[in-house]
Amino acid sequence: MSPSQILNQKLQLPNGIVVKNRLLKSAMSEAMGTREGAPTPALVHLYQTWADGGIGLCVTGNVMIDPAALGEPGNVVIEDERHLTELQSWAKAATSNATQCWVQLNHPGKQAPKGLNKVTVAPSAVPFRDDMKAFFATPRELSDTEIRSLIARYAKAAGVVKKAGFSGVQIHGAHGYLVSQFLSPHHNTRTDDWGGNAEKRRRFVLEVFNAIRKAVGKDFPVGIKLNSADFQRGGFTEEESMDTIRALSAAGIDLIEISGGTYEAPAMTGIKFNKDVKDSTRQREAYFMEFAEKARAAVTTPLVVTGGFRTAQGMAEAIQSGAVDMVGLARILAIEPDVPLRLLAGKAAQHQVKPIKTGIKAIDKLGLLEVSWYTGQLKRIGHGQPPKPNESGLWVFAKQAWKMLRAGKNKRPPTKLRANS
Repeated sequence: MSPSQILNQKLQLPNGIVVKNRLLKSAMSEAMGTREGAPTPALVHLYQTWADGGIGLCVTGNVMIDPAALGEPGNVVIEDERHLTELQSWAKAATSNATQCWVQLNHPGKQAPKGLNKVTVAPSAVPFRDDMKAFFATPRELSDTEIRSLIARYAKAAGVVKKAGFSGVQIHGAHGYLVSQFLSPHHNTRTDDWGGNAEKRRRFVLEVFNAIRKAVGKDFPVGIKLNSADFQRGGFTEEESMDTIRALSAAGIDLIEISGGTYEAPAMTGIKFNKDVKDSTRQREAYFMEFAEKARAAVTTPLVVTGGFRTAQGMAEAIQSGAVDMVGLARILAIEPDVPLRLLAGKAAQHQVKPIKTGIKAIDKLGLLEVSWYTGQLKRIGHGQPPKPNESGLWVFAKQAWKMLRAGKNKRPPTKLRANS
């Protein structure tokens, strides 16, 4: 079979849901919500563009479960049905052209820029490393009651997602956000029932999954994005990740997307990967394929690897190997939103993803710049403008810093954590 034939194959998930091809759009932060956390017409247009562009499964950017805990200004927030009409418009566009669209549910935990939220919370009060303390506050440790309230929020949001007409949800358990923090012995130093050993650190993600499953039923897809490792000293290891995958698979998760890294060690952008891996691994394109092969030997749950794919040949080889069932694309879709149609037709992408630099070393080694630059491209598409693949990274960083400053001055009063029935 040719690469395009392999990528065009349908995939049936264990619950019977069929994805029309083997290409998954991985989550990217859009920051296109209103101040109240509702989706905007620009967000609807962006997802219509991707649906028209041929992607099989489209995962949204992180949608927050608590308006008092944003990851970036402009996050969409789902805590109840107050924005159901806007969510339905978004879902209708995103699922057109027989596209599956899953909403990624998230809480930033400690990984929220200073000034954005009144209070920053996490499993434990562990600060960021010294060179990042200017950007991120030391969090307050969550209480047991607050943890249970957050689990209920995940479930409530998932129920609203289903009612709005989306075709699934994805738990964001990677890249250093709250679920990832609970899993990591570096970020989670608790000694109660939510920490102290690997099994207890896994409790939060399993409780979140089980609560969501109860809210949406067995036929509604629930997936997760999970780190293969944190790439931090004392952090979440490959062995712990494999045990988490086994536990989630046994619990009935429908799809596992494998990634890696945090804002402090952003392997998902290739920053660490390009320095540390051997040439034979880099030539395979995908950053996390070796881990995926180990995961495939352990579970039968459908797997996706996101990060590093450049050609249809590399994507097809990954699928044909049996290690993964789909390949994840992200940044290329911000500068070439219809690239799936080209790949599925046996054509090459018109653009190549390249590192975004400001020339300022302290900024360039963070994952924040990549997020800001690509978010800007998504906004251009959402407003009917073409992407700018050569836009200055320094200019984008300056604009984002100014926006963060304004958001900190004008933020709304926080909503008290509470359980949702």
